This record gives sequence, structure tokens and C-alpha cells, in this order.
Amino acid sequence: MQLAELIDTYGYLAVAVGTFLEGETVLVLAGLAAHRDYLSLPGVILVALLASFLGDQLYFYLGRRHGPALLGRFPALRAAADRVAPHIRRHQNLLILFIRFLYGLRVAGPVAIGMSGVSRLRFFLLNLAGAALWAPLVAGLGYAFGLALERVLEDAHRYEELIFLGVVAVALLFGLVRRLRRRG
Repeated sequence: MQLAELIDTYGYLAVAVGTFLEGETVLVLAGLAAHRDYLSLPGVILVALLASFLGDQLYFYLGRRHGPALLGRFPALRAAADRVAPHIRRHQNLLILFIRFLYGLRVAGPVAIGMSGVSRLRFFLLNLAGAALWAPLVAGLGYAFGLALERVLEDAHRYEELIFLGVVAVALLFGLVRRLRRRG
């Protein structure tokens, strides 16, 4: 199966799963795929917006219902949640709006916010607004990266599969190193 067929078959599903769980790398790659006409940019943005929003809603409710147990079971989550906690009261609205932009806090942030007693409606509305800002911005960066790459390499189409696989390999390596550092 060719890369184009894989993206055509599983691209939107990968965007949904990746952005539900964490997502920047997946969304940048999806923006790049949209630039190459493998995916639709509006489709990528819509899927990312919805999946990111739903993921953070889930993490918020998990924090609200099971926060202390989760923090006890996952020390890395506790450390990240402890970084967020002092800022929740002072900067509540901005934090909820931009939590998905803060490195390492994508899961821990909504969990900590859920534990803090923030109203469900406030989180819902600000989370939706944050997802609506994040999805087009990050997907747009991937799309712009593709455009810049194309301009630099006029005949990028000959190398697109190699470049795409290289970006995926670097992203996976980065994720692996990050995971090993958390455990270590």
C-alpha cells in the first residue's frame, strides 16, 4: 500500500486519535498532508477541533471524578498537574483557553482544572474556544510548512514520501525520548 493510500484510508482517523490524546505532531503532519492534497484542510481542522475538544472534556471529567486517584497512580501526571494548580485560580479563563498550547500540560491541565471546581459550563465554553483557536493554527502551520518546503524544493513531489516518512520518524523518536525521560 502506497503512502497516499494509507493517508486516504486512515488519515482522518489518525488525526482524530492523535488530537484526542495529545496531538500537535499529528496535526502538523495532517496540515502537511492537506497541503499535498492527501487530506482536506477544512476536514483536518474540523476533525482536530472536535477530537481535541472531546479529549479535553474527558480529561476534565476524569479529573473531576477520579483526580486524586489518577495523580496517585501516575507520578508524571501529578508533577504536571502540580505545575498547573497554582495558576488555576488567578488565570482561570486564560488557562482553560490556552492549556492545549502549553507543552506537557495537554492531559494534566484539564485533569487539574477538573479537580479545582471550575464550573462545567465555563470549562465547556472555554475549551471549545481553545480548540477552535488551536486546530486551525496548528494545522495551518503544517500546511505552511508544506508550502515553504515546496518553494525550497521546487520538485518536492519526487521526495515527498521520503520527507513525510522522515518527519514521522523524527516525531516518533521525539515521542520515544520524551516517554523514556518521564519513566527515568
